[in-house]
Amino acid sequence: MRAFFKYLIRFYQKYLSVISFGSCRYYPTCSQYALWQLDNNGFFKAFYFTIIRILKCNQLFDGGFDYPVINKLRFNQNINYKKIRIIYWYVPLKNGKYLVVKNREWKK
Repeated sequence: MRAFFKYLIRFYQKYLSVISFGSCRYYPTCSQYALWQLDNNGFFKAFYFTIIRILKCNQLFDGGFDYPVINKLRFNQNINYKKIRIIYWYVPLKNGKYLVVKNREWKK
């Protein structure tokens, strides 16, 4: 279900968002926010926060930076000492919550 939802979002980003001409009021865009939520939360929680975000993307809200916030980190217990590729940075907030920020890859 998660993979199908991600496929729909990527389809929207590639083919349908061309029509909207970058009209999202937030950074990251609502579709990218949904992908980040799906990567870091369960399906139903990610779906809920994505719907809330889409409802806030209108003229009544200011917009701006709105990164996903997760409650806890899922640490991998396996220690691997080879070079890793960092996808997300987790910035700690109050009460055990973390801000999810996408890592920029300058050189591929």
